[in-house]
Amino acid sequence: MTDHVTLRPIADGDLPILFEQQRAPAAVWMSAFTAKDPSDWETFRAHWAKVLADPNVTNRTILVDGQVAGSIACHAWFGEPEVSYGLGQEFWGRGIATRALALFLAEVPTRPIHARIVKDNVASQRVLERNGFTIYGEDRGFAEGRGAEVEEWLLVRHAQ
Repeated sequence: MTDHVTLRPIADGDLPILFEQQRAPAAVWMSAFTAKDPSDWETFRAHWAKVLADPNVTNRTILVDGQVAGSIACHAWFGEPEVSYGLGQEFWGRGIATRALALFLAEVPTRPIHARIVKDNVASQRVLERNGFTIYGEDRGFAEGRGAEVEEWLLVRHAQ
């Protein structure tokens, strides 16, 4: 049986679930670029209030069989339209991120669209490549989730 993946706008009731998912130690390590303290609810809540109020950001909750599995977004905070996503650890390794990204890209026609991932996040690299992204460069940045500078892949998808 395959999981039924859908997207919907983020609801206020999703935030406590997303908070717990993003603060799990494995999630902090894999995403790397987290808040200084991923366990700070007030900072998390303030960040999401800002994000949800920004008309230039497209946010969706990823649902699996009706259960909140994570979130996905498109923003241009660093200049170029960029996609980012995260799943609760219990949803990893089941093809959910790949299907969620495909649904999201069908909904958000902006191209080119960029992504950036820590080089050792091979699973996320596969998700992006399966959805038509290709590596075009590298970068380095300080990752709060690892307390160190990390190397990143820069990816882009050009075509619809």
